[in-house]
Amino acid sequence: MDKDCEWGHKIFSVDSDGFESLALEIFRFQYAENPVYNAWCKALHTTPGNVRSVANIPFLPISFFKTHTVQSGVVEKPVLFESSGTTRAVTSRHLVNDISLYEKSFTTAFENFYGPVKDYCIIGLLPAYLERANSSLVYMVDKLVQQSNHPESGFYLNEYEKLYNTLLYLEGKKQKTLLIGVTFALLDFADAYNFPLRYTIMMETGGMKGRRKEMIRDEVHDQLKKSFSLQSIYSEYGMTELLSQAYSKGDGLFNCPPWMKVLAREEDDPLHLQSEPGGNAVKRGALNVIDLANVHSCSFVATDDIGKVFPDGSFEVQGRMDNSDIRGCNLLIL
Repeated sequence: MDKDCEWGHKIFSVDSDGFESLALEIFRFQYAENPVYNAWCKALHTTPGNVRSVANIPFLPISFFKTHTVQSGVVEKPVLFESSGTTRAVTSRHLVNDISLYEKSFTTAFENFYGPVKDYCIIGLLPAYLERANSSLVYMVDKLVQQSNHPESGFYLNEYEKLYNTLLYLEGKKQKTLLIGVTFALLDFADAYNFPLRYTIMMETGGMKGRRKEMIRDEVHDQLKKSFSLQSIYSEYGMTELLSQAYSKGDGLFNCPPWMKVLAREEDDPLHLQSEPGGNAVKRGALNVIDLANVHSCSFVATDDIGKVFPDGSFEVQGRMDNSDIRGCNLLIL
């Protein structure tokens, strides 16, 4: 078994009991093989010798993906993913050494939450992402479209009448459907059409992309629920710098797959976690993400998102830190 297969087996078979042990193993690997992360750890006077739990692991600020090449080990023929950002923003760059890890991550996570991909018709309403290259979100949805093998699966730009007719056809067939869309496009579609969806999951990925005024999540979801007679609007939490996604089945409460964990850190002390992971208290702060699938870049990322982490590991995104760029995959909700 080569090392990549070995990593994949360990990552996607991990459970809650084995998570910390594997996280520490990956930390030691990335400390040794990732020059940027190694320098960050040394600047914080952290070595594998004084890291005994997840709480001791340094988290790399997400902005490093804009200014440095963050990779662990030799990357020979990487797939490049770039963040959307704003027109003048410096974008994040994520070099993915083993694309099969990304594919395994998003496919397994999807099926953990929603069941087999082949049971769905997958429709992507992602105009802003389709209009640029190197989008990890488009890559993910494109692979899900292929895996669904449904004749109506595919992408839509601004073809709202075609989308309307397709959804009516699928509803008539009682076909389980996932409509995953950027927020502004879903709202534009809702402005044009109002009809009930009974067999369709509507999932927003965030992002107004300057096309509409910013709205809080509850306003967005209320408008979509009213237009399509839906009980809830689902959400996806992911970003260019990660290879895993968390999902919400409503009310903005996200859950992670077993190889991903979100922790809260102090807003005024970015190097200090609120407390040891776990416990019975709700923790509010800036969000750190452990993504074990990110083994070839950095699995320990300090994001610019603010939120709450609940005792069961679920979390809520409440906004962005001051002076951080508006990210295409997150709603501005404060």
